[in-house]
Amino acid sequence: MERAVAATGSNEDTARPEAPRTHVGRFAAIAAAVVILDQITKALVRGWLDERETWPEGFDLIRISHVENSGAAFGILQGGGPFLIASSILGAVIVLVFLRAAPPGDRLYETALALVLGGAIGNLIDRVFRGTVTDFIDPTHYPAFNIADSSIVVGVIALAVLSLWRPHGQEDAGETAGGETGDGAEELG
Repeated sequence: MERAVAATGSNEDTARPEAPRTHVGRFAAIAAAVVILDQITKALVRGWLDERETWPEGFDLIRISHVENSGAAFGILQGGGPFLIASSILGAVIVLVFLRAAPPGDRLYETALALVLGGAIGNLIDRVFRGTVTDFIDPTHYPAFNIADSSIVVGVIALAVLSLWRPHGQEDAGETAGGETGDGAEELG
């Protein structure tokens, strides 16, 4: 097979199509947008309401309440700062590992991972610099939460739906149209 030398001096096959790549810029922009929105809303709540203050008073469906949480979701592990910081860092690393293993070009999967990472970083910033996480979205009969928490939950649910929704083998980038895997063995079933 004849090789063509591109203007860049690369000696790659011109007939070989490029595999879709992870959209790192898009992934980073989504994660950064979550972090920025999370931090801005928390700062607004801290500046607007005193701790434990609620607005509007007497509204029973959902309110804005300034809650400082030194624990995890639903107030568990109160005072578990170092453990929660380490868990957040580990979670962020795991998200990056999943991103690296993501099906090439799968924007929904990448977006879900970006939501989880952005949420984890948003709450990590609070834990490291404030010692607590500011929660403010306060449904009356449910624990208060924030944008980062919402982002993590939406991302995790999306990942679960994507993993259940896709037909078996669809995410396998090594599979060819002829039903063969990249190693030459035919797929059974």
